[in-house]
Amino acid sequence: MARLLRAATWGLFPWRGYCSQKAKGELCRDFVEALKAVVGGSHVSTATVVREQHGSDESVHRCEPPDAVVWPQNVEQVSRLAALCYRQGVPIIPFGTGTGLEGGVCAVQGGVCINLTHMDRILELNLEDFSVVVEPGVTRKALNLHLRDSGLWFPVDPGADASLCGMAATGASGTNAVRYGTMRDNVLNLEVVLPDGRLLHTAGQGRHFRLGFWPEIPHHTAWYSPCVSLGPRKSAAGYNLTGLFVGSEGTLGLITATTLRLHPVPEAIVAATCAFPSVQAAVDSTVHILQAAVPVARIEFLDEVMMDACNRYSKLNCSVAPTLFLEFHGSQQALEEQLQRTEEIVQQNGASDFSWAKAAEERSQLWTARHSAWYAALAMRPGCKGYSTDVCVPISRLPEILVQTKEDLNASGLTGSIVGHVGDGNFHCILLVNPDDAEELGRVKAFAEQLGRRALALHGTCTGEHGIGLGKRQLLREEVGAVGVKTMQQLKAVLDPQGLMNPGKVL
Repeated sequence: MARLLRAATWGLFPWRGYCSQKAKGELCRDFVEALKAVVGGSHVSTATVVREQHGSDESVHRCEPPDAVVWPQNVEQVSRLAALCYRQGVPIIPFGTGTGLEGGVCAVQGGVCINLTHMDRILELNLEDFSVVVEPGVTRKALNLHLRDSGLWFPVDPGADASLCGMAATGASGTNAVRYGTMRDNVLNLEVVLPDGRLLHTAGQGRHFRLGFWPEIPHHTAWYSPCVSLGPRKSAAGYNLTGLFVGSEGTLGLITATTLRLHPVPEAIVAATCAFPSVQAAVDSTVHILQAAVPVARIEFLDEVMMDACNRYSKLNCSVAPTLFLEFHGSQQALEEQLQRTEEIVQQNGASDFSWAKAAEERSQLWTARHSAWYAALAMRPGCKGYSTDVCVPISRLPEILVQTKEDLNASGLTGSIVGHVGDGNFHCILLVNPDDAEELGRVKAFAEQLGRRALALHGTCTGEHGIGLGKRQLLREEVGAVGVKTMQQLKAVLDPQGLMNPGKVL
């Protein structure tokens, strides 16, 4: 596979070759010593077990280990490492927490894996400007723990406790996206080391313009004052370079810091669960709630298979039926109105076992179970790997595709479940597969490709939040077209003329 991918890139990028007398898995001794000179000998490893740990993520893609792993301590070292690799024609693979689902860390051409987790500082917190600057080693849970007494929080929450810079690199999302947006809406600026070692600040150094929607700032927040400085609310200065690098999956540069938009902690929060007689009823309720303009913060769907798995794995006691998990944020008075309207809607669609969770402990148990759904699914078939689809469609087409997908899954003979952020039209089939069973793996991939093309036919996307990685490159071509792919290739060639940054991914 590595040889095929290397051959495929020869036409697009001139491969210079590094230590050409060595096989993959080996680097010249002088080059390894040069890496050690940059970061110190204890922060470089060529041990097989370490390389294999860095050659795979949570996906079904086979391990493709790098030739070496390095742990820089600061951005200056990252810049020097990139420049060193650039001069020698050595591929670079950025690494955060390794929790991706699309093979984004697989070193398909070997090279150097740059593990950024030792850079774990919160560099700057601007309470009045609702922003924070973090390094790649800071995870979403660590940031919110740091913010716990500030009255602010960061709401983007993929299932894993992922690196925030890694989340920016993949354009991640989560359960709160229906209200607070995805990483694309919440990244204000990026510090990026380009492939040749140059340092780029995508919105200008120290700036934190809000290029997306402006967050609602409730006046009940204790520290809120209409006179505080909220920083520049917009900018029309040049191209949106921040948007270019968000979702670039490590193929254009190494993100060494990200400036994030923060949000006020709501005055009151209430969660709810309700079971439905069918998938159709649950998804219809989702659409009706959104059409009624109920400002729901979270609305998650779990089919009966996933609900049973979560009951077992997370010790819940919910009905084994198609289920919605919901959450509402706002003032006490606003929540009462939202809850009443939502209950009316779901009851009209046949909901049962409707229950509210107002206590923080109850809500935490519910959402911990939801965030653990991936691992609950894996526990259904121990020893197997998970393959997650990631389609997203317009809300109006969600009932059609989700009901059809459930029927297809039941008829496929595959072991799997459905879970999703249905409030923004995004859902996942988590399919369990023996990666050593070529026939079963082929059926899983065929199912995923069929679902991806169905989403495209409904004017959706093949990936709402996981990215393209290794497995969705053909679907990307079908989604954006030949001109779109060519434009991406041209951008890639300008920024990374040797094709060294995370080769084999996206394009």
